[in-house]
Amino acid sequence: MRKPLLQKLGLLGVVSLLSYTAAVVFAPLAYPGYRWTAQAVSDLSAANAPSLALWNQLSALYNVCEVVCVTAVCLGIQGRKTRLLRRGIALFAVMEWVSAVGYRMFPLSESGCAGTFQDVMHLAVTAAVVLLSLLSLGMIAAAGAKDRSCRSYGVCAGIALGMMLVGALGMKLVPAEYFGVVERFSVFAATGFNAALGVHLFCMDAEKQPQIEKENAI
Repeated sequence: MRKPLLQKLGLLGVVSLLSYTAAVVFAPLAYPGYRWTAQAVSDLSAANAPSLALWNQLSALYNVCEVVCVTAVCLGIQGRKTRLLRRGIALFAVMEWVSAVGYRMFPLSESGCAGTFQDVMHLAVTAAVVLLSLLSLGMIAAAGAKDRSCRSYGVCAGIALGMMLVGALGMKLVPAEYFGVVERFSVFAATGFNAALGVHLFCMDAEKQPQIEKENAI
């Protein structure tokens, strides 16, 4: 059966993940001395990073595909599943937009953090992205725990939330030379979950009637 265009847009989440992965894996080739085990992914896209041009080329599909995908998911899930799940996904979409716009406007001025206004705003965007991610993934995980029809969403959200927590705690606990290893758990969590949402949208039964909203799932 042919899928509606809206559902096909869900596959852009997978494209976004592949584009981001390519940038993370191959951009260091243009950054002499870069140590992925110790340095943050954001160092690769810093304003003065030698890898910036290659990063922009490889990640060209990353931001545009992720926001189109998550927006399509928000539209496609209207009237389906539970209110709590829909609200969690909507909040996750807000996070994706904040991330896509904020990091483009305020990349690090240089590798590390030079303490400029641009760097401060980069950290502010990061704080907003982390907070929105934790809240939205928590809501989606809770929706999965409360209602069987949302179970697969909840499992994926739980995995992403676990990855974010591993990254956040690991960055505080592991030696500095392994900072980059645990940091990648966090940066891939949201992108991976976005891809999972897109796959859910693509696989959704388009002809199935939307479920009656469950008020007790708020």
